[in-house]
Amino acid sequence: MDFGKVAEEQIPLVDFTLPPDPALTHDVLLAAPKTKTPRIYVGCAKWGRKEWVGMIYPEKTKEANFLNEYVKHFNSIELNAVFYGMPAKEQIRAWKEKAEAANADFKFCPKFTRSISHIRRLKNAEDDTSRYLESIYEFGDFLGPAFLQLSDNFGPKNFDTLQSYLKSLPEDLEVFVEVRHAEWFSDASASKELFSMLHELKKGAAITDASGRRDCVHMQLPTPHAFIRFVGNGLHNPSDRTRIDEWVDRLALWAEQGLQSVYFFLHQHDEKDTPLLADYTIKKINEKLGTKLESPSFIQKLF
Repeated sequence: MDFGKVAEEQIPLVDFTLPPDPALTHDVLLAAPKTKTPRIYVGCAKWGRKEWVGMIYPEKTKEANFLNEYVKHFNSIELNAVFYGMPAKEQIRAWKEKAEAANADFKFCPKFTRSISHIRRLKNAEDDTSRYLESIYEFGDFLGPAFLQLSDNFGPKNFDTLQSYLKSLPEDLEVFVEVRHAEWFSDASASKELFSMLHELKKGAAITDASGRRDCVHMQLPTPHAFIRFVGNGLHNPSDRTRIDEWVDRLALWAEQGLQSVYFFLHQHDEKDTPLLADYTIKKINEKLGTKLESPSFIQKLF
């Protein structure tokens, strides 16, 4: 994942401190039903990494069986694969069956296909959306929230289009929206209008924590559910662990205030080390929140 990437020598200059919670987040969590512990899902963005063979996948694992192994180590995935092409129902059912065989609590979080979000830009996308929904519903109980990522040039002038599209979606479909155009954050009125609209429609806002786009770490929770995309800088950089520590502290605070669920997805610019960062994240969450999430099981201890 290259979004928000900065040169290695610039990393020490980045202020990674998480911003304070805005008023909307405080109000939403305060109004949420109180639970002892939120539902917590931690995963990666893809399962098809050859570098994980011999790390968490057994030696000689074939690519066709990578998902069979992935679901043994994580309870969710940010499913980017369906972004590039409309998923077929048969493919979704095949993925579901692989999860069913190993992890009954697993959740697929499918990204909206780019024909909807980036090519049609949410306009005249009814047919594509219907096909997308018909396919992802094949996940059944294994379907997590859907993830609508908008392009960098989809700015506040497209607010009405976004609002109209979200209103057209099934009310019971859990959706998180990621905006990237800088004006959504730099224009205070546009920002307030966006997150207020998401709150009214009961749609979530994805928070993307990347080094070069600190504005996307907006900390807005329009619903009592969090969808966090954490982009690390390689485990050789100590800032990754410090950043994870701060995120876990914030999740613990949100949990006390009323957070219902969190989906925490780990990315790296070089994804070969992502299971290591996920292992660190899960252990810290367990320590801080008293949960018992399963950590990845490594074939070789590489750290």
